[in-house]
Amino acid sequence: MEYIIGVDLGTSGTKTVLFDREGHIAASATVEYPLYQPENGWAEQDPEDWWGAAATTIGQVIAESRVDPGDIKGVGLSGQMHGLVMLDREGRVLRRSIIWCDQRSGRQCEEITGRVGRERLIEITANPALTGFTAAKLLWVRENEPEIYSRCAHILLPKDYVRYMLTGAFATEVSDASGMQLLDVPKRCWSEEVLAKLDIDPALLAKVYESPEVTGEVTAEAAKLTGLRPGTPVVGGAGDNAAAAVGTGVVRDGKAFTTLGTSGVVFAHTDKISIDPKGRVHTFCCAVPGAWHVMGVTQGAGLSLKWFRDNFCYSEIVSAQGLSIDPYVLLDRQAELSPVGCNKLFYLPYLMGERTPHLDPDCRGVFFGLSAMHVRSDLLRAVMEGVAFSQRDSLEVLREMGVATSRMLACGGGGTSPLWRQMLSDVYNCPVQTVKSKEGPAFGAAILAGVGAGLYPSVQEACDMLIDVNPPQEPIAGNVEKYEKLYRIYTGLYPALKENYRQLAELEL
Repeated sequence: MEYIIGVDLGTSGTKTVLFDREGHIAASATVEYPLYQPENGWAEQDPEDWWGAAATTIGQVIAESRVDPGDIKGVGLSGQMHGLVMLDREGRVLRRSIIWCDQRSGRQCEEITGRVGRERLIEITANPALTGFTAAKLLWVRENEPEIYSRCAHILLPKDYVRYMLTGAFATEVSDASGMQLLDVPKRCWSEEVLAKLDIDPALLAKVYESPEVTGEVTAEAAKLTGLRPGTPVVGGAGDNAAAAVGTGVVRDGKAFTTLGTSGVVFAHTDKISIDPKGRVHTFCCAVPGAWHVMGVTQGAGLSLKWFRDNFCYSEIVSAQGLSIDPYVLLDRQAELSPVGCNKLFYLPYLMGERTPHLDPDCRGVFFGLSAMHVRSDLLRAVMEGVAFSQRDSLEVLREMGVATSRMLACGGGGTSPLWRQMLSDVYNCPVQTVKSKEGPAFGAAILAGVGAGLYPSVQEACDMLIDVNPPQEPIAGNVEKYEKLYRIYTGLYPALKENYRQLAELEL
């Protein structure tokens, strides 16, 4: 039997899944690690934690499955995008990685826009300058930590640091590189113009591959740490959402999905590049060679529910441990006690600023309409509905661009919730369904590994062979009508608070 491995490096932990050639799971393992927030709006992680988690989970799935490492034909990597990993000439980590949700680099975004020009930047990188992207983080380090910047010899993205530790290769691929703000997205290569205008040495950057291409082989040292066979191919892989697209079969025009992970994403595939001139959504190269995707991002989707769980749902956490079930199952039951609209309570999920459609690092979370009648179940459901409304914001932009679809797939941890999926179906007014495999990015990364190893002829054909979908949840007409009224109020809240957000960000106490 032939096997493939998908390693998904997330924000809360790394999950590694071993699949056989038919897409069946042979073993799965997850290791979590911390998120550091030394100041309000900052977010960092230790790259060595990522590598430790990847090496450990790879070893665990091989040991659990008792598969001969020689039968593992390839490794695919998926990961959180945009994180800045800086290495010295010996390949040692210089500082903790500034990750995707960090908001400290607002001034550097203004500098990038000034140097390149907003319209020209969107033409080349398909996106405006954003705090979440890697280029602004790099400029922040150059300005605030010049001694570290002067010692930097290599810049990598999170999953590509794991690749380096596996193979010794400094490599990336087009989908993840699209989120650095340094790639010419239409041409699928580093932009000499942007690098020159930002005074960034091209030698710092890794070689760019297409997602199914082999980028290196497992070294003897990495083999000892992971249990893999030396020489096992490691393919380019993909950023988390591009990998999820492969893992859910969104690899052709007319297909789209919603992810409810730490962040939230509405993602649509397109064979022809389409760029929003207002920069409200991201256009990136996708994991299918020669194609792109358009996606809107909510910074604090599943993060909002996790924040609420950790701070206000201790009893559910304890009860879930006693029942040996996921605490989120009990949270769903609590949220179902509140009606559509949560008794006229709204939640804005801007815990880490927001991308689509506001592009505002200063906005923050809000409960609006709170009264003495509200109980915890109302607040809990309001968090879930607020995230659904924020995803609708992204879908509206995609609909303007003509790249969305009338049917939606759901994935990510939140996508496993029938209640949340029904909210999405009602808020979007379209059917929402899931794929039978729940592994999303890890499955997508493994499929890419299989293509690179020659097990499948192409990404599209592999998806046709391996991916099955469940019956859809249809929108409930009465809920659709209610949510439409609620959504109109929701869309008026951010504009009313925008100036207050700015004032709060500038406030010194």
